[in-house]
Formats: sequence, C-alpha cells, structure tokens
Amino acid sequence: MIFTREVSDPLASLVKKLDAEIAKVGKRKLCSFVVYLSDEEDAEQRLKQLAESNGIKNVSLTVMEPPGPRRYKVAKDAAVTVVLYKRQRVVANHAFAPGQFTAECVEKVLSDLPKIQ
Repeated sequence: MIFTREVSDPLASLVKKLDAEIAKVGKRKLCSFVVYLSDEEDAEQRLKQLAESNGIKNVSLTVMEPPGPRRYKVAKDAAVTVVLYKRQRVVANHAFAPGQFTAECVEKVLSDLPKIQ
C-alpha cells in the first residue's frame, strides 16, 4: 500500500512496476493500491492521468483527505509512505520526505517485494 502527498515520475515508475508484477503473478498473490492524500480539486484527475499515461490496470488508485486514515498513522512529514505486508503483518515500511522519493528509492522498495510473495 502506498500513501502519497505528491504525484511524481518516481511514483509513476513504482506504480507501473507494481502493476506489471501483479499482472505477472496474479492478484491472488500480490495486490497494491495508492492513496493520494490531497484535498486539491484536481486530485482525482491527476490520478486518472497517472493511470492512463502509464497503462495502470492492476493497482487501485484513490484520493483521501491529507491526514490519511488515523489508524495507519501515516507520518505527517512523509511525502511518500510505502508499506508492504503479508497476512496482515508489516514486513517493510518505507517513508520518504518531500522531494526525496527518487528512482533509487523505487528500486529499494521493489527489492523488498520477495518478502511478501
């Protein structure tokens, strides 16, 4: 699951790679969703554009008010938070400050995928 406060090229790259992995292994083995934490009027359109321009078919995209769901305690100062879990147990948690989510970060997150497959 991905919580984000910014839509960026590295985010699009991560979502596209997750989408491809889900297509490869199937939704029963892996699933993902993105929650865009934004109250901007064009938030839904930005996600729709991300999905269309990257051919996203297997990753769910949604918009939620900026604090996010209380029970998840998403760090207020994180622009992107990625939580990987298996059988309701967190196995990896990555949080990135604004402007710090890069291509290298995408690879770091993806390197943890075997932990949940």
